[in-house]
Amino acid sequence: MSSDVSGAASTDTEVLIAGAGPTGLVLAIDLTRRGIRHRLVEREGRGFPGSRGTGIQPRTLEVMDDLGTVEALLASGGPVPPVQSWEGTERGREWELVERGEPSPGVPYPDALMCPQWRTVEVLYERLEALGGGVEFNTALAGFTQAEDGSGVTAELRHADGTVETVRAGYLVAADGGRSTVRKALGVPFEVEAVDARAALIADVRMSGFERAGIDRDHWHMWPTAPGGLLGLRPLEGMPDAVQIMAFWADAAYEPTPERDATPEALTRLITERTGLTGLVPEEVTWASAFRPKAGMAEHFRTGRVFLAGDAAHIHSPAGGQGLNTSLQDAYNLGWKLGAVLRHGAPDALLDTYDAERMQVAADVLALSTRVHSQDRTLGFERGLSRRGKETHQLSLHYRTGPLARELRRDLPEEALQAGDRAPDAPCTDASGAPFSLFDAFRGPHFTLLDLTGPDAGAGGPAADAVADAVADVEWVRTYRVGGPAPDLIDAGGHAAAAYGKGLFLVRPDGYVGLATDDPADIRAYLAEVSAIPVAPAIPA
Repeated sequence: MSSDVSGAASTDTEVLIAGAGPTGLVLAIDLTRRGIRHRLVEREGRGFPGSRGTGIQPRTLEVMDDLGTVEALLASGGPVPPVQSWEGTERGREWELVERGEPSPGVPYPDALMCPQWRTVEVLYERLEALGGGVEFNTALAGFTQAEDGSGVTAELRHADGTVETVRAGYLVAADGGRSTVRKALGVPFEVEAVDARAALIADVRMSGFERAGIDRDHWHMWPTAPGGLLGLRPLEGMPDAVQIMAFWADAAYEPTPERDATPEALTRLITERTGLTGLVPEEVTWASAFRPKAGMAEHFRTGRVFLAGDAAHIHSPAGGQGLNTSLQDAYNLGWKLGAVLRHGAPDALLDTYDAERMQVAADVLALSTRVHSQDRTLGFERGLSRRGKETHQLSLHYRTGPLARELRRDLPEEALQAGDRAPDAPCTDASGAPFSLFDAFRGPHFTLLDLTGPDAGAGGPAADAVADAVADVEWVRTYRVGGPAPDLIDAGGHAAAAYGKGLFLVRPDGYVGLATDDPADIRAYLAEVSAIPVAPAIPA
């Protein structure tokens, strides 16, 4: 990408983010709370269109909890509704599309949340603004080049009035969607394969006549064997007169378009032809998209000082509700690593771990969403869609084989928590007796050291002083002694001990266990890899 920028104004920033969808917004929120200078630019105006990715998985709700947005999302959304199958005008069986989670001390959000993506984006806008940040709307990334010495990126921003601004940034993050211009400019291979030969249409529609047609708002209504292809109507959360219409065409040759197939008149015909119901009246189509489900992933997510994140790095079938969630967690993974390099002196090589960790997760999730879609196509259409299992919750995703996982304990049971796993929650109390969970301890842009050596501390186990000395001069580590002598947190129910076992656990800022050990010396060595601290702690004069 290049453009004529002669005479353009020039500014500097540490990170330039292209694209203010959910991925770019999560990264901007994380960088803002870390004090990282950045700019978030969006070629379109404010007002993200459409319900799009509506399923927010339990792991993503945990991320939103850390970022301070989960309460607003929970207030805006609702649970995945049960499916009501129909045969024409007759109701069939009722069933659950998603396997429900079971409440437990380690999982505060056991079930997925349904929330239109436009509202998710608005919640993220509001949080970013509350932190003092913002989005530069109607500002397009017109071109960029990387410095030959690898010191940064020079980008050109084109504003709504036609002026062009030159920006010098330490790093550029492309969160500019599946058709990413940044990815194309880099020449990063992006292999795409069709998941389904049939075309689909999704539309957000304001409608009347629900009661007259016998359509309640407590179910996701599906006509799996409708003439012409499956049809679904799902009431949209927070919009009492709106539904999301989903339609597939059995004729693989048919190419629907929003202009032809998503007008109120066309949707009236579609509903009547496929359901036989009368009385439903589409009044206004607020957003629509026609597509053929595809899957694809970039060959790599980092090229010098430029990173690909979200749909710019991978695209998924919407089946299973994985795409939005995987994208947000790209940003969550990258944010703390940029903070470590820019504020804590971590080596540039730490940023390579973004590529290593997220590429493996993206490949696994892509395979999952493709498999779920295939099950829908080959097994589930006689009843609507196939049931989604707990693997879609993303709580079991891990980095065990990644470059930052250090499991240094011995003789672990097979089922034990290990380095690289998601760090579970546990209800505790602080020294005053007030409730204080492990997620309360993790919340914020820091590492958390959990000392769960318990009564073994100082008696054949690590001494408390040795643990404290290992992190005494490391400002972005918070230490909590759980149980044992002079505890910071009291695990009266034994939930923390049951979830973690015994040992010292260094939890990364993104909520995964980086290090699990019995030796305090290992803590120092690990932190030296992700910051500029010396391996040996400073000795007071």
